[in-house]
Amino acid sequence: MAATNNKLVTEFGVFDVPEQQVETLSQDEKQFVKAKIKKLLKQQNAVLVAHYYVDAEIQMLADETGGVVSDSLDMARFGNEHPASTLIVAGVRFMGETAKILNPEKRILMPDINAECSLDLLCPADAFAKFRAEHPDRTAVVYANTSAEVKALSDWVVTSSIALEVAEYLKSRGEKILWAPDKHLGGYIKETTGADMLLWDGACIVHESFQSEALEALSKQYPDAVIIAHPESPRAVLELAQVVGSTSQLLDAVIKLPAEQFIVATDRGIFHKMREMAPGKLLLEAPTGGKGATCQSCAHCPWMSLNSLQKVLTCLEQGSGEIVVDEAIRKDALTPLQSMMDFGKSRNKSVAGDA
Repeated sequence: MAATNNKLVTEFGVFDVPEQQVETLSQDEKQFVKAKIKKLLKQQNAVLVAHYYVDAEIQMLADETGGVVSDSLDMARFGNEHPASTLIVAGVRFMGETAKILNPEKRILMPDINAECSLDLLCPADAFAKFRAEHPDRTAVVYANTSAEVKALSDWVVTSSIALEVAEYLKSRGEKILWAPDKHLGGYIKETTGADMLLWDGACIVHESFQSEALEALSKQYPDAVIIAHPESPRAVLELAQVVGSTSQLLDAVIKLPAEQFIVATDRGIFHKMREMAPGKLLLEAPTGGKGATCQSCAHCPWMSLNSLQKVLTCLEQGSGEIVVDEAIRKDALTPLQSMMDFGKSRNKSVAGDA
């Protein structure tokens, strides 16, 4: 994988990487748009569910209107339990698909249906089907950051907070694992559990950009800072971290640990919720490769940045960005998702916490 000149160059093709978007509305315009959104949410029996990585204005609006700000699976589960008939999913495409898989009777709209995920793009269903066919003796475990079609081809879908336990469980049963798509998360799980895992070669363009040498230098500047990292980061970065965990687990670390300074190796979109839940603590971005020059993510997903207040309003006004999943695929994808959820319930453990 190579990211150059706003292109993601892979063996599966060349994909456009959008420019980072920044909300340009004035404060008065934001208040006007928010008021219209709030009115339409009520009129359409809709609720806004937002990921930790989207713009802070959208996160605040979700909280203000009885929605939720969380990770992708909790977003879908919230939508499943909420009486709303329409879910506005502010995130990236696989999150909207996951919501539809779990909530087939509801209308799922996205502010920008072109908001992709590099992990999803790097694991096309036809290539994964071939990979699985070549290793029929292995149990297929895929990360939540995959398409509905890939989920439908798998035995388990996991989030980063429960992946270790699922791998340990499968290992105890003597099962060998076929893992996709994030090689860094897969490598972390393999090394931690000792499970027999064959890894797909994929990575998140945000987390892969974190640099261990620059991180070590920043840590020396802030010796009291706790380094926390998402396991989608490279191994050398994880080796420097005092806490490795999912988005929800990193948020919990900032809230609960007594430290006053944190160096955060995940998408900086989560800083809004961290500052809200742990005011006064100093949050520093982990250094990314080429920052200020060639860096395309610079600690923020360019596809997540496509979400905006204006686009939330547009999808409500026009019914645009609707997620549709073929029913046969949806049913096949629901099975591995349900396996994870049942596994989590049996251990009284939350299964939330993907990227």
